[in-house]
Amino acid sequence: QVQLVESGGGLVQAGGSLRLSCAASGGSFSGYAMGWFRQAPGKEREFVAAISKSGGVTYYGDSVKGRFTISRDNAKNTVYLQMNSLKPGDTAVYYCAADWTYYNGIISVDQHEYDYWGQGTQVTVSS
Repeated sequence: QVQLVESGGGLVQAGGSLRLSCAASGGSFSGYAMGWFRQAPGKEREFVAAISKSGGVTYYGDSVKGRFTISRDNAKNTVYLQMNSLKPGDTAVYYCAADWTYYNGIISVDQHEYDYWGQGTQVTVSS
């Protein structure tokens, strides 16, 4: 059983930056590909970014490509999401998720592939 706790959300003006963190406990963190998803009010949960077990492969949703960067520190059991050039449309609850996989280099954009989820952290971008 893996527990995930997100932090780093908050209120920021458009054009600003935030860094989200997701700390994992209770399992072998390096055995999991990690993803970030977000959900805005009235909308479905949306894929944001994912990173492979070793960190060598990353993938981004089209709406955040070039602005957000996902990274991980397996020694600290933590995955990060650096968010730059934030827009009001980025306002959402951001969730991190863990996907147990045998294979390094494999990441998924499908939320149903993920086994564990954090409670989410609110990001609000004002115009």
